[in-house]
Amino acid sequence: MANPGVQENTEYPRHIPVLLNDFVGQLKPFSGVWIDGTFGDGGYSKMLLESDAKSVIAIDRDPSVTSAATVLIKQFPSRFFFANDRFSKLADVAQSAGFETVDGVLLDLGVSSMQIDHANRGFSFKKNGPLDMRMSGSGLSAFDVVNNFSEKDLANIIYNFGEERLSRRIANSIVKERKNKEIDSTETLARLISDCFPKYKHSKTHPATRTFQALRIFVNNELEELVEALEAAERILSPNGILAVITFHSLEDRIVKRFIKLKSEIYPKVNRHQPTQLKFQPSFEKFAKKKMVASKAEVKANSRARSAKLRIARKLKSDIAPIEKNLLGLPIISIGAQIR
Repeated sequence: MANPGVQENTEYPRHIPVLLNDFVGQLKPFSGVWIDGTFGDGGYSKMLLESDAKSVIAIDRDPSVTSAATVLIKQFPSRFFFANDRFSKLADVAQSAGFETVDGVLLDLGVSSMQIDHANRGFSFKKNGPLDMRMSGSGLSAFDVVNNFSEKDLANIIYNFGEERLSRRIANSIVKERKNKEIDSTETLARLISDCFPKYKHSKTHPATRTFQALRIFVNNELEELVEALEAAERILSPNGILAVITFHSLEDRIVKRFIKLKSEIYPKVNRHQPTQLKFQPSFEKFAKKKMVASKAEVKANSRARSAKLRIARKLKSDIAPIEKNLLGLPIISIGAQIR
């Protein structure tokens, strides 16, 4: 059921799938059952259905995409399935739809154009709106974090999830401001952050970019979700099945890169000084030696493709090894009691 606070997006530019031609060029012809773990506006799902994939199971936690999913359900009633859920649950969703295994999993990470361009969603510092940033429209919001978390916790979130070197200064500025008045808009937060960068106001990258990224990742638990989705894909993919992931920033790309690397070699690696332990054979092999990035022409047509990276791996028939999450580069932070 759609959250009443999240409206269907009919007035903003639609989401343009990035690296679509690279994805198609590497993997066409498509066949079998595919999971589109980040449905968005349905660009990848529609392409898969029109390219003779047997079935497509689409997932998105954002209830505002339901209208786009309904269009495909009507167009491909026996081949398209949609679930308003988190992509970390992709194996459970597929099995609930009657599929014990699938032949491909596609994850297009990050935030969609509809979410960014809709001011009321609070994702963008370029558009004034309420501090929200919740993809599902429910749960902890950016407003809650900014106005209730301690200065130390705010600094940790901004540093670890935004890789922002001025995290302590920004956190201190937020805490000082909220003593006088709640920080309730993207415009107010962006101004506070910009004031922490007196020398860099005219740089190409907006000073608020990393902090907004950090809050969004934390609010939506994006990196933990990604790790769980990769593990779920490993479980549900059939032998020779394809895992394709498109990332947009270094934190998520590092996780995907390390996951594929670790799963493409005997795990864990041992030496003669370590105690004897069970070794697992590779469960994936790299489909392409290098990541794929957008061409100059695509970036010119769609600026949001600039930071996109596509990594592809093929599932092998082998044991599935539990993996130590610290090896994936997943930031682990401990949050104390919220304050008011």
